[in-house]
Amino acid sequence: MILAVDIGNTNIVMGCFETDTILFRERISTNQLATELEYASIMRTALDMHSLKAESITGAIISSVVPSITATVRKAIEKLTGVTAMIVGPGVKTGLSIMIDNPATLGSDQAVDAAAAIKEYKPPMIIIDMGTATTMSVIDKKKNYLGGIIMTGMAVSSDALTKRTSQLPKIAFETPKKVIGTNTVDCMKSGIMYSTACSIDGLIERMEEELGESCTVIATGGLASLIVPLCKRDIILDEDLLLKGLMVIYKKNN
Repeated sequence: MILAVDIGNTNIVMGCFETDTILFRERISTNQLATELEYASIMRTALDMHSLKAESITGAIISSVVPSITATVRKAIEKLTGVTAMIVGPGVKTGLSIMIDNPATLGSDQAVDAAAAIKEYKPPMIIIDMGTATTMSVIDKKKNYLGGIIMTGMAVSSDALTKRTSQLPKIAFETPKKVIGTNTVDCMKSGIMYSTACSIDGLIERMEEELGESCTVIATGGLASLIVPLCKRDIILDEDLLLKGLMVIYKKNN
């Protein structure tokens, strides 16, 4: 059994694989002050909830965009399971042909998403990952990673709006009943959620124009399930894409 952990700025996603089967997926808050013991305890709780034993874990892999806690989580895994986790980064084989200016600067989460998408879907493709930031990655028909965009995530936009205005409240991300809101909260929900959906639709259209062909579009990340239904484009929702990519990379290196 292989433990896969993705460390994001807001959340950490963890799951276990047996061959190609995902046994579970859980999401916890990223806490830069947590100790290795605290993370180990959380991981054990997640395993216990799914009737799995830490002793059954024979390998582990980590993808991280928060360098300050990568070592802590790695030590937590070692404390819990006795295995040393592989960390996605320079020197780890991903199977990608990366065509950006400096391949070493590609975010590990984007590389992992791309590794999974290339295995499971037909190129050319656009991969959308909606977390603290929203990223869009473009893979051409020859499976080359061409580049993409990074933009402000929906939660960051909402936080900025409430912090920089004196009368706008914090809101829950719930699908508004209509685009034209009739009260402050509904106006904010509509503005934040539909503007995100429209920006994704518009960027897909422009990327396809630049490529000169239509793309398979895949979305993942913590907020994707809220936004994909609001988009006009046909988008495949794959909430396990990053975990699948971690397993692809783990196998390439073992």
